Amino acid sequence: MIQVEVVFALPDKATTLSVDVAEGTSVEQVVLQSGILERCPEIDPTNLSLGVWNRTVKLNHVVRAGDRIEVYRPLIADPKEARRRRAEKAKEEGRANKITGGRPLSN
Repeated sequence: MIQVEVVFALPDKATTLSVDVAEGTSVEQVVLQSGILERCPEIDPTNLSLGVWNRTVKLNHVVRAGDRIEVYRPLIADPKEARRRRAEKAKEEGRANKITGGRPLSN
């Protein structure tokens, strides 16, 4: 048996569970065995996005002793789209060059 942690964080709180699992267990199996799905109803078990120590992994990734398995929440905004909106706003406000997108030329 090896010991791993399962972590799920919300903006205002985090849930961390220590779990003993058999060697060769996948991250998905650890999450299902840990009981975190029952403690955190916000997690959608049909659409799990998991990572180990800040690196996204596939659901069949085999855990090692001491791993921290992180359950990720879905993004609420597409980062590329958010960046595009900020750039457009900067152009409209004159904080960016309308052609290049960079800082406006100062004369």
